[in-house]
Parts: sequence; C-alpha cells; structure tokens
Amino acid sequence: MKNSIGHSVILTLAGESHGQAVCAILDGLAPGLRVDEAFIAEQLSHRRPSGPADTARREPDEFKIVSGVLDGHTTGAPICIMIPNTDVRSADYASFDGLARPSHADLAAHVRYGGFEDRRGGGHFSGRITVGIVAAGAIALDALRSCGISIETRVLSCGGASGDDPAAVEAAILAAKAEGDSVGGKIQTVITGVPAGVGEPWFTSLEGELAAAAFSIGGVKGVEFGDGFALAGMKGSEANDSFYMDEGVVKTRTNHSGGINGGLSNGMPIVFSCAVKPTPSIAKPQQTVNFLTGEEATLELHGRHDPAIVRRICPVMTALSAIVICDMLALRFGTDWIAG
Repeated sequence: MKNSIGHSVILTLAGESHGQAVCAILDGLAPGLRVDEAFIAEQLSHRRPSGPADTARREPDEFKIVSGVLDGHTTGAPICIMIPNTDVRSADYASFDGLARPSHADLAAHVRYGGFEDRRGGGHFSGRITVGIVAAGAIALDALRSCGISIETRVLSCGGASGDDPAAVEAAILAAKAEGDSVGGKIQTVITGVPAGVGEPWFTSLEGELAAAAFSIGGVKGVEFGDGFALAGMKGSEANDSFYMDEGVVKTRTNHSGGINGGLSNGMPIVFSCAVKPTPSIAKPQQTVNFLTGEEATLELHGRHDPAIVRRICPVMTALSAIVICDMLALRFGTDWIAG
C-alpha cells in the first residue's frame, strides 16, 4: 500500500480528512536549501478556501516542520511537515455512512481496505490531504526558483466560463451551487527554465512522471501535453516544432509538443493541461447502494463541499510539478545540483 511518489526526491503523504493531522514527508532533497516558512504559508493560502464559491470548511493550516530543517535550511534528512485538522465535523457524515457517494472512492476504498478504512469526510482520499502536497511542494518550488526554474498553474476554463474572466468563473460556480450541483474545468501548468535533456526515455519519461503526479489528484481525469489531442487532427507539417538558433541557443518556433521530445525536456517551456471533473459531492438526490447492507438507496448529501475545485487545484498541481521536476533533475544531475 504505497502513498509515495518519486525516485530520488520522494514525497510521502499520511493523514485523513477528519484525523488529527495531515503529514507530508519529503525525502531526498539536498542539504543547505533555504526553507522559507513565510513562502510555505503563502502557497497554502492559495489553496485555502476563501469565499462563497468554496467550501465552508475553514482550516488555518498552521503547519509545523518537525524534522529535516535547522536554522532555516534543509539538513539532508527527511523533512516532515504536520498540518493539524481543526475545523472537523464528522457528524455531518454519520447519516450516510455506508452509502457509496457516486464518483467518490468510498466503495473502492471499502473493498481495498476490507472495511477498516477511515470513511469520515473521505478519509485518506479527501482533497484535504492535498494540503500536505502544497506545504512540501513549496520547499521544492522555492529551491527551483533559485535555479531559474519557474512553475505556474492557471485556470483555463471553469463551468463553461473562461479563466481569463474571474467574475464569470465565480458566477458559474455560484449558479451551480444554488442548484445543488457542481462544475468542472480545465487548468494549465507552464514550467520554464528546465534545461534540455531532463527525463528518461520510455518508462520514466518526463511526460509520464508529470502525468502520474497529475492523476494522483482525484479530480483530474485527463492530461495533455502541448496541443495534446488537437495534434490528432493536424498534419506533420503543422504539428512539427521547427528549430532555430537564438544567440547560440537552440529553440523551437512553435511548442506544439509542450517542451518534451522522446520523454526528455527540449529546453522550451513545458506545457500541460488537465481536465478537472465536477466535484462529486452535490446536494441533488442520487441513486446509490449501501455497501454495508447491500441495499440500494437514495443519497442526499449534507455538509461542506466545494461546488468546484478547479481554482483550488492549481497550487496543488504547481507543488506536485515542483516535486517531480526536482526528482527528475536529481536523476539527471545528482541530488546536490539544485543546491548549486
């Protein structure tokens, strides 16, 4: 039962939605990297719900670094970050315990863990666990920034509204919420500054590692690099990225491939997009089964849920991407390369 990602730089997650805390252990980072707790807090604030279009659960996310950092720098030992859960209402879930929430992991987890799983608030499968990803990823993101590598994720669309129009996105989410429903959308991540040649061919390709990280987020149901599925409708003369020289540096005139060829970075911006499904927790009546009794039932959810997770997923994707890039750089150049 594995809850880790990475080869050289490894992130492990622990905790449940309504447990005492969420924990993230980041192992394999070089010693001497700066750890800016203010920057970690800032990244956590981007993930935290903040308005009527987000869940009413309000966690302060007051994290504590319990190992691996001394005097503001990494020691080289595993970094353990704990984020307590304080705004928990398990009673909200008691009335439908045993009912498989459609498109949630309830049934699959019950079978996988033989009924011993923590079902409160989705347990270990809850989006709450992503707070550990953001906290640990902030350390990796800050280290990459010192190497000239930048990672940003933005909303492309949500609920049919363009991500370039935040007011329209907010209106679409609130409209769905008023109907007891939810909406999904699409996000895009852009990574710049990664040198050419990072990644491995075939089974540890840079695309594969980033896609695996993206799919570890429960709401992500599709990933495409560069022009992605649109490439299927192009001719080779349209899809190929031609090369040219720019002051001694090889670049491409277009970036249909998203900065990756043969599983390796080619020096251009790494660009990928993710489809985020509508939040499965909705207030509308839904048909389901009670996996404890084997009976069919009607489910009407109560509690605090996001009518859309598209915006809040952006800092999670940025953080996970930072960890993957640190890992792939370590495989290519060695663990200490990021430390300079």
